[in-house]
Amino acid sequence: MSGERLSELKRIIEKANYHYYGLDDPILSDAEYDSYMQELLEIEKKYPELVTNDSPSQRVGGFVASQFPKVRHSETLLSLDNAFDAGDLKDFDRRVRSVIPEIEYLVELKIDGLTVALTYEDGVLQRAATRGDGEVGEEITANVKTIRAVPLRLWENSEIEVLPVLDVRGEGYMPKESFLQLNREREEEELAFFANPRNAAAGSLRQQDSKITAQRKLGYFSYQLLQAEQLGLRTQQEVLKALSEYGFNVNRNYKVFNNIDEVIEYCSMMTGERHSFPYDIDGLVIKVNNLTHQRELGYTAKSPRWAIAYKFPAEQVETIVKDIVINVGRTGVLTPTAILKNVFVAGSTVGRATLHNLDNIRDKDIRIGDYVLLHKAGDVIPEIIKSLPQKRTGDETVFKMPEECPACGSPVSRLEGEVAHRCQNISCPSRQREALIHFVSRDAMNIEGLGPAVVSQLLDNQLIKDAADLYFLEYSRLIGLERMGEKAVQNLLDAIESSKQRGLAPLIFALGIRHVGVKIGKVLANRYGTMEALLNASEDELQSIGDIGEIMAKSIVNFFRDEANQNFIKKLEVAGVKMFAERQVTTQILAGKSIVVAGTLKEWDRRGIEQLIESLGGKFTSSVSRNTSFVVYGESAGSKLDKARGLGITAYNEEEFKQIIRDS
Repeated sequence: MSGERLSELKRIIEKANYHYYGLDDPILSDAEYDSYMQELLEIEKKYPELVTNDSPSQRVGGFVASQFPKVRHSETLLSLDNAFDAGDLKDFDRRVRSVIPEIEYLVELKIDGLTVALTYEDGVLQRAATRGDGEVGEEITANVKTIRAVPLRLWENSEIEVLPVLDVRGEGYMPKESFLQLNREREEEELAFFANPRNAAAGSLRQQDSKITAQRKLGYFSYQLLQAEQLGLRTQQEVLKALSEYGFNVNRNYKVFNNIDEVIEYCSMMTGERHSFPYDIDGLVIKVNNLTHQRELGYTAKSPRWAIAYKFPAEQVETIVKDIVINVGRTGVLTPTAILKNVFVAGSTVGRATLHNLDNIRDKDIRIGDYVLLHKAGDVIPEIIKSLPQKRTGDETVFKMPEECPACGSPVSRLEGEVAHRCQNISCPSRQREALIHFVSRDAMNIEGLGPAVVSQLLDNQLIKDAADLYFLEYSRLIGLERMGEKAVQNLLDAIESSKQRGLAPLIFALGIRHVGVKIGKVLANRYGTMEALLNASEDELQSIGDIGEIMAKSIVNFFRDEANQNFIKKLEVAGVKMFAERQVTTQILAGKSIVVAGTLKEWDRRGIEQLIESLGGKFTSSVSRNTSFVVYGESAGSKLDKARGLGITAYNEEEFKQIIRDS
């Protein structure tokens, strides 16, 4: 009975994925989808022997690869010749018609991503690989399984045959919204930005930890089926229809034309509409539609003779840097921003572009008054490519980073090994605004109704100086503010009061300690249990915790050593903000130990055992090495257990491990 229900749930979830990602036509609400997924996970937890490679549960990630094995493609993945104008397209058409006079073209969007080759055996996804050099790529199966637009099993109700082996090719890509979110997160963590969605997608698909790939929300469009003629398909249009019937996400923005003049007109039109899609396209692919004609036209050593890629002209525009201003963020980083003469690029008017840091300005030799070349990275983020020194008049000004913070006048410093200049004053007004916005955000204290505009209003009216002052706000002071009626004021005060019970982990994140994100906030809360214990933690002690290295440990200790920060925390405590974890850790029996889990456990799923080990002070790792303290193993432990025993590393079965925990 459980097996039948599991099969039914798989069909429901995969069909929902196809309608959501393939047809943009959801058939389930988010709540319904989550309910079905939760039921599937519960059945698989109870009956782990029923878990299969095509289960939707395999999309969440969790596999960690030490390296990517090489894969030889069944057929070489060739690159396409490029066309840059109407003349190139007409030359291509003449070459084609010299072999086959009567021809039909199918034109597809050229998604700006990376080629991913999929292999299905008996309808189940067995392997996914990068293009590599065309003949040999890298296997990235675990990462590709996290992409919901890729079916783990081909649809059984397909109208076409499912051969023992089917090879599908398509494009992995990152939607623009996912790209923006990823760079926002990287900015929060003070990491380098991805230059464009293509680079971000490539980096995501080559992550060693598939959990990270799963978080990146990648997409996939399929466009080629190697066994097409074997299945009786006659045209590329029929191939796309067949792929859709198998359950693949097929980009439906394709058109069929009878002559090259119509193709050229379409290319011209799409050049103007390229920014209207939620993903990057860098051109169009023109293919001979008939598969028999494709075979007759054949290939050169590098490219098919029956297809060509029309590349959109690069959208780069000239503008002038009118000024460079400084923004001070919540961690004190001074970020220079170019104020530009307004210019229209990639679908919108741009008047500002971040310059990131002084090194970037110097590397590109950008001066105030310069003519510069501008584009949008990934058609999204305005970026100055380079300055145009040949247009200088001599009136340009070399930018210098201020020695004093423009917001508070405190000294600006640059730590050794860092690119950022910082204001060290924690009470800096600019830092306070950004810090307040962070403090009240969803993953921090989650105070509804306290958006950036309200934060600015409270600061401008001198009702607060820092986040701790929020907990001392009074109704009588708020009711007189603009757009703050009785109900709005009461709702805000209720939300502030409710946030006092958020607990230690969100509070740690809300403090805005450099390098400490949501995950590390939870790790620290589990490890120390109280704010007082964390305040007294040493660098060495912190570094003994999994996921915390030297730089992060130093940042945490320096934060809590600062007298202003200590006073801020005391102020929160006086206000009644909860300073302890809901479940305080009573033992650190696994402190300093590196633990590997092999096989399937009955009591815990992968995430559950990882959280347990970390809560007891241990470090959860995925591969066995001489540094491994011991291995916990369950069913189908496989090579990890064999390797541990070969190295003389202690291995406990699940019952023995539970006994260790109980005895603690």
